[in-house]
Formats: sequence, structure tokens, C-alpha cells
Amino acid sequence: MPTLYLASTSPARRQILHDIGLSATVLTPDVDEEAVVAEMVGDQSASAVALHLAKLKAQSVLGPNIDGIVIGGDSVFEYAGTNYGKPLTPEVATERWKMMRGKSGTLYSGLWLIDHSGGVHHGSNGLVSHATVHFSDTISDQEIDAYVATGEPLNVAGAFTLDGRGAAFIDHVEGDPYAVIGMSATALRTLIHSLGHAYHQFWSARS
Repeated sequence: MPTLYLASTSPARRQILHDIGLSATVLTPDVDEEAVVAEMVGDQSASAVALHLAKLKAQSVLGPNIDGIVIGGDSVFEYAGTNYGKPLTPEVATERWKMMRGKSGTLYSGLWLIDHSGGVHHGSNGLVSHATVHFSDTISDQEIDAYVATGEPLNVAGAFTLDGRGAAFIDHVEGDPYAVIGMSATALRTLIHSLGHAYHQFWSARS
């Protein structure tokens, strides 16, 4: 059975793999996201950006010692026609939450897989999943300040999480909830199949 590699430092993506019964070696991708997005030409939609970054992250960890399937992932939040990545600072996160309160936006989750079994490129494929997120209109400024102070929203696309404290501020989600958390389980299975592998063979033993 080929080894799975996750080219992402996202705790949410690691947790998703664990929750769906998969085990992967975590690798740190070498991609300057802001620079890459600034240099993109043509389609710069949230969907295209998410898939492009996922592909570059997967490619960035390749080497002769990589023997298996590499998973690259990235997320971009689209709100009112503008793409939003990680806010990084409390000030930006606070501004975004006050802007999104009572509104909705779409989270795009890009996934790119590369079959590098035996240290040789055998094929690759990618998919984008998405879901529309509806935020509560009863969130107070005090709640926003308290949430931002936890640090949770600073390093996630759109400044919110569905699998953490932010869940209490989300009314409902239309679409794939795993895409919002960080990686679509359905898309992952589809891509593994597209590379000629049986998805269930990657299930790890549960204690």
C-alpha cells in the first residue's frame, strides 16, 4: 500500500484524515502564498486560487525519497466578490467578522493529489469543493473581540472555523462541511480513485 503524505501544516486537515481513518506523513510545503496569488494571471477566482495553491504545495514537497501519494490542500473564502485568505492579525480578523456578521460567503477548498509511488511521478489530479457559510446576525462586538482574542481565527481562511469556537457563530452551512473545515473527504476519495488506487486500502487500523 502506498504511503500518504500531507503537504500541509493545517491541524484541521490532519484531524480530518485521522477522523476518516487515514494516516499520513506530514510535510511542510514551501510556498509563498501571497506572492503566488499576486503573480497569477487569468482566472483569479477563489476556486482557481485554492486549486493552484493546493497544486503548488503538493509539488513543493516532492523528492526522490517521497514514495507514495502526496496530498496538497488550500482554502480561500469568497465574500461579496472578494477573495480572503488568512487574516493573520487581530485587527484584520475583527474587521472581517464585523463585515461578515449576518451575511454569507463561500469557502472553496482546493485539493491536489500526486502519485509519486517509487519516487516517480505516475499522475496527478485535483478538485475544488465548496460550501456557503451563513453567519449569525446576533453576534455582538464583545463576542467578536473575545473570539479574536483566542487567536483561533488568525490563521484560517476567512477568519472562522467550523470545528472550533467559531461554530457557535455560524447559523448553517450549504454544501460540503468538510470543505469548510479544510478538506473534502468525498473529493479525496474521488481523487485517490482517479489515480488508480482503491480508497479503502488506505484505512488505518483503529485501536
